Amino acid sequence: MRILFITSTRLGDAVLSTGLLDVLLARYPQARFTIACGPVAAALFDAMPRRERTIVVTKRRYDLHWLSLWRDCVGTRWDLCVDLRGSAVTLFLPARRRAIMRGGRRQGARITHLGGVLGLSPPPLPVMWTAPADRAQARAILPDGIRWLALAPTANWAGKIWPADRFVALARMMQAQRGPLRPVILYGPGEAERAMASAVLAALPDAVDAGGHFTLPQVAALLARCQGFIGNDSGLMHLSAAVGTPTLGLFGPSRISEYGPVGRCARGVAAPGPEGEAPIAGLEVAAVVDAAIGLLDDAGAVPDGGLSVVA
Repeated sequence: MRILFITSTRLGDAVLSTGLLDVLLARYPQARFTIACGPVAAALFDAMPRRERTIVVTKRRYDLHWLSLWRDCVGTRWDLCVDLRGSAVTLFLPARRRAIMRGGRRQGARITHLGGVLGLSPPPLPVMWTAPADRAQARAILPDGIRWLALAPTANWAGKIWPADRFVALARMMQAQRGPLRPVILYGPGEAERAMASAVLAALPDAVDAGGHFTLPQVAALLARCQGFIGNDSGLMHLSAAVGTPTLGLFGPSRISEYGPVGRCARGVAAPGPEGEAPIAGLEVAAVVDAAIGLLDDAGAVPDGGLSVVA
């Protein structure tokens, strides 16, 4: 059995879609999967069981990337095509069944819309797949015996970024109120991401620099070793929630009702004001500390999260 799964170009959306894949893996134990996604999200599926191939869809002028995807897939007889991009590609592929997510702005949580593509209510929680080497490396970088607190001070646009000095104040207040918590600073690849994180790294000399050069499964394994995560609305936030780490997402003008973190122990805190308009600078450190402490207090009653191991 062959399944084609077309998911997002953006990391956060791709993470949210992994719950559907988890359902399909269980429902069709003999199926082999081809994943089509954008370059940023491609490594997310490296350790996925029964993944036959990942097709990286790189955006081209005049939507020619869809033609390239069609050419890559038209020679296969698909048993199921799942298209979360709402494109017309799967309509022109030989397929026994199709499930296509329709476009347009919708109200409510993105995860609910994704679940609806397969008629799943409630929608499945995201998961993340890692390999033994990923987990061994994470254990070497973040060894046992230390309580690690992941901080993610970057995002893909300025309006989502909580000021760096507040992340620093947050780390110090969490240490003062909850005892030893050693920061782990996460950020994406590239100089721009490194520059966004540099002020936090400079002000917290005991922090572990865990950004920039790790693969997504390696980052997931690092996150799984942390007692908690606090960070901007970003792909890293969704990845943390997917592995089951207690996750607190920080929201300003992005919509917490649509893109709040989804997991067994995940929640968001938003700046005061109308959703979608409130500047993230209005989010005070004390409010984040209170939310983080409440999250960590609740975490002990929550079962293990969605980190999936691959032998």
